[in-house]
Amino acid sequence: MPTQIEWADEVWNPVTGCSPVSKGCENFRVTLHEDRLYEPLKWKKPRRIVCSMGDLFHPDVPAGYITAIYDVMEHASQHTFIVLTKRPGRIISVLYGEEGRWHYGGGDFLPNVWHLVTAENQEMANKRIPELLMLREYSAGWRVLGVSVEPMLGPIALNAICAVVDGFAQRVKTLLDGIDWVICGGETGPNARSMHPDWVRSLRDQCVEAGVPFFFKQWGEWLPDDQVKEPLIVKMGHPGAPKWAINKLVCNLSPGLHAFKVGKKAAGRLLDGREWNEYPIREKIEP
Repeated sequence: MPTQIEWADEVWNPVTGCSPVSKGCENFRVTLHEDRLYEPLKWKKPRRIVCSMGDLFHPDVPAGYITAIYDVMEHASQHTFIVLTKRPGRIISVLYGEEGRWHYGGGDFLPNVWHLVTAENQEMANKRIPELLMLREYSAGWRVLGVSVEPMLGPIALNAICAVVDGFAQRVKTLLDGIDWVICGGETGPNARSMHPDWVRSLRDQCVEAGVPFFFKQWGEWLPDDQVKEPLIVKMGHPGAPKWAINKLVCNLSPGLHAFKVGKKAAGRLLDGREWNEYPIREKIEP
């Protein structure tokens, strides 16, 4: 079905649910939806499709079901599929190992499938990105590997030196080397935590310097006052404050900088007055 996710056109959820593995997780039961498995084959117009409600590589998803999903993505080659996971270490065992019966054992790949890990903080970036980049060891044909920093819960240095993973990191100087796309966004929902604009600026600047496409999805529920055209007067109920700020929750981000809980729609997705809507260049996804 159509989605309001800013960087996708359609959602496809043959799997829903997950279980907590880090601070960015929510917890609900993993469910397989076999009735949805073949939906993309019915969509003729090319679309950018994401599985938004579950993690395909959750341990409760059988390897045979995952490879069936990849078979559907192979046959629906007119679409671009974006696979997000918090468990990149399982990708190789399913696609290239015994668990998935060497599904792509010959080094095959799908040029229309992009793989992204989620990393809400530095700890998860350090752990998950090197595991994702190991896919290059099995086939350089996986054209787009990326990271979704959402929800962003702290500063992240993707230009940091990568941890050693089976020797592969000896050829990867930083976490950004080998990454083709970075998405960033704040947290949503009733208990959402705020995001400091300096964290976002730093991530953007790292991507610009490295030539990696950067997509800023949203501020989430909290809007920093330095992202408002007219400076906010943060004293609650002050007659000079904007009407939408009156009686809203406020938090201190750092000395002299505050954020108001105005909701996702009001907070928007402008970073220092502009949108960042960069995608991997087309040449990287063609075989």
